[in-house]
Amino acid sequence: MIIKSIELTDYRNYDRVNIEFDKGTNIFYGDNAQGKTNILEAIYIAATTKSHKGSRDSEIVRFGQSEAHIRTVVETDGIPTKVDMHLRSAGSKGIAIDGKRIKKAAELMGICKVVFFSPEDLNIVKNGPTYRRRFIDMELCQLDQFYLYNLNNYNKVLNRRNQVLKDIYFDRSLEDSLVVWDDQLVSYGTKIIERRRKFAKELEEEIKEVHSRLSGGREDLSIFYEPSVSEDDFEKELRNNRSRDMKSKMTNIGPHRDDFSFMAGDIDIRRFGSQGQQRTAALSLKLSEIDMMKKLSGDNPVLLLDDVLSELDRKRQGFLLDCIGDIQTFITCTGIDDFVNDRFVINKVFYVENGTVRNCS
Repeated sequence: MIIKSIELTDYRNYDRVNIEFDKGTNIFYGDNAQGKTNILEAIYIAATTKSHKGSRDSEIVRFGQSEAHIRTVVETDGIPTKVDMHLRSAGSKGIAIDGKRIKKAAELMGICKVVFFSPEDLNIVKNGPTYRRRFIDMELCQLDQFYLYNLNNYNKVLNRRNQVLKDIYFDRSLEDSLVVWDDQLVSYGTKIIERRRKFAKELEEEIKEVHSRLSGGREDLSIFYEPSVSEDDFEKELRNNRSRDMKSKMTNIGPHRDDFSFMAGDIDIRRFGSQGQQRTAALSLKLSEIDMMKKLSGDNPVLLLDDVLSELDRKRQGFLLDCIGDIQTFITCTGIDDFVNDRFVINKVFYVENGTVRNCS
């Protein structure tokens, strides 16, 4: 699977640009704040419907405009698929696949699988649990339609339940309605917990091998799933926590409070690991994501490296670049540095300046 081309209209700082990619390595270079990351972000949105930054559609549409377009052509086994995404400053996005509008964004997931790696990801281990849940969710949503369905519905029910908890403060009679939301929350939530538990075991098999090679065999890394509540106890604990939830006006247990720990021997490196340990574990996690995508989907993902090479020392740069292999890769950087030229063949080079892209190949 590869991305053949992308066309952006009124997207971020781009008026209109059409870029044809190579199936190998594509480099985007130029000064900071010129629009390099915006191209990678657009690819990620076209694949997942979401910005890796968490940006709202209204923040993505070019200033002064009411809508933006992302048009991509994805090729799998020689067969092209056209994805047209319509982002609006006000209102929900529209998506068409091969000219046919889809009703649910979930129908897009899986057409193009991507792995996004940015300098911020090097902090995924030491940052809060929200970042680790987001990593797991974005991975599973691309691989498992049932997980995506359960997660979307869980979040909708969670928001409704939290609103009822706020409304109970003004009207105690609404407490009886909580049972309806509790039943749905447990139904969707237990499936999420079960899938995360299974995925954590699968991921640990990959990350152990990757981390051992990355650390030169000096360190063994394990990943553990830490659910807020077990699938068997969710219903009971939700009921037991009702008074607490009403006082705090929010749901205090459930998959939205899960976490994942990273252990080097007996050391929890989230809390006690050195910065070097944390960054190495984060790199191992992202590289394992690539391997997991290959194994579970049977196809290579597209790799997006947003200025991440400059954040790694030469050893880790080399390890990352060695793992790319035959994966279609997009790299942003401020210059065509020697370490890039020395490590692998660059198939296409683009210079980005003030919302314009010039093919320099």
